[in-house]
Amino acid sequence: MIQLSDHFTYRRLLRFTLPSIVMLVFTSIYGVVDGFFVSNFAGKTPFTAVNFIMPFLMILGALGFMFGTGGSALIAKTMGEGDLKKANRIFSLIIYVSVICGLVLAVLGLVFLRPVAALLGAEGQLLEDSVAYGRIILVAIPAYILQYEFQCLFAVAEKPQLGLGITVAAGMTNIVLDALFVAVFRWGLEGAAVATALSQCVGGILPLIYFVMPNKSSLRLGKTRFDGRVIGQTCVNGSSELMSNISMSIVGMLYNAQLLQYAGENGIAAYGVLMYVNMIFQAVFIGYSVGAAPVIGYHHGAQNHGELHGLLKKSLTIIGAFALCMFAAAELLARPLSMLFVGYDAELLNMTLRAFFIYSFSFLLSGFSIFGSSFFTALNDGLISALISFLRTLVFQSLAVLIFPLFLELDGIWLSIVAAEFLSVFVAAAFLIAKRKKYHY
Repeated sequence: MIQLSDHFTYRRLLRFTLPSIVMLVFTSIYGVVDGFFVSNFAGKTPFTAVNFIMPFLMILGALGFMFGTGGSALIAKTMGEGDLKKANRIFSLIIYVSVICGLVLAVLGLVFLRPVAALLGAEGQLLEDSVAYGRIILVAIPAYILQYEFQCLFAVAEKPQLGLGITVAAGMTNIVLDALFVAVFRWGLEGAAVATALSQCVGGILPLIYFVMPNKSSLRLGKTRFDGRVIGQTCVNGSSELMSNISMSIVGMLYNAQLLQYAGENGIAAYGVLMYVNMIFQAVFIGYSVGAAPVIGYHHGAQNHGELHGLLKKSLTIIGAFALCMFAAAELLARPLSMLFVGYDAELLNMTLRAFFIYSFSFLLSGFSIFGSSFFTALNDGLISALISFLRTLVFQSLAVLIFPLFLELDGIWLSIVAAEFLSVFVAAAFLIAKRKKYHY
């Protein structure tokens, strides 16, 4: 078994992070599977509705990433300092607080779902479909938050393979139920939503049961006491991931508004296909960063500066290799993936192919800024991590998607992500250079 205290070669680092990568990829496939069945068995307007309301739903679920990444950094650092009992108290507190927050967010989401969808521009059947899908998903928001949270915490518990198994089970639940509810029973949009909600319960509740029961991991749910300082530090540590997810959702809404103006519903449908591919590809970068973060946090807490230096160097090399593979895959698979979702509409297919060609260049860049932000989270420097994420996911993308279409019209929307990622890489590199003496990496 690989332990956080080990020396990490390339092989060991990849073995340790692979379960986290696969977990995030499987989680991303949920939306892709929903999109495939809804588009092919329910039609273009329900497919558009799923993509239209998804950013709002992802904002609520983003809390899980904040508690998961922020908490894992703090827990790993505490374990590195040799205080396992305190690490378990922190672990338990974070889980209990996140469950309460999830219940509150579910209620608030149900209350504001329709007004938010209408405010974003949905009307008529698009509005009704967006609300119908969103209401079912919101019921499972507490489990959705726990699922994201445990994807990070399984690595800290030195049980990434178990986390992978649960995520695969949740993913298979979604795929099988989507096929059954949408393709066989013809329940349409609502069937896809029920399938996703049930799969999120599998991914969120099974780990909760595991950590409540006696287990062989380093962590277990037990007695704790409220500590505002711990929750505050967790929120600060994980603020970059929260900011990243919220910002991506806000930018997604902004993209939808711009696409409605420049290309109508076809533009949102084409963007939806890009987002499915983007979610899976970005999950590789995020999964690696999440998997490597506890290792980085542990060696930071243990003051192993030489190991920390090696982890940064190896990670940047691995991210670079992933980036080249992602770009090549996006270019090669553009047509078959587009045909899979929108092959029934020639005009929409051509628009999606054009978008793919431009958008795929962003995969050469995004992994470096994602890892840069996660690296500072693992060092418990939430401020720098949040700043990188804030600039990357909100400031640069928002400005680009508002300005570029004025000169390049629809192509400007697809190009804006490439420009934003280019700028964010420079920001991440600048912080890595500026902080190298402070953290001795």
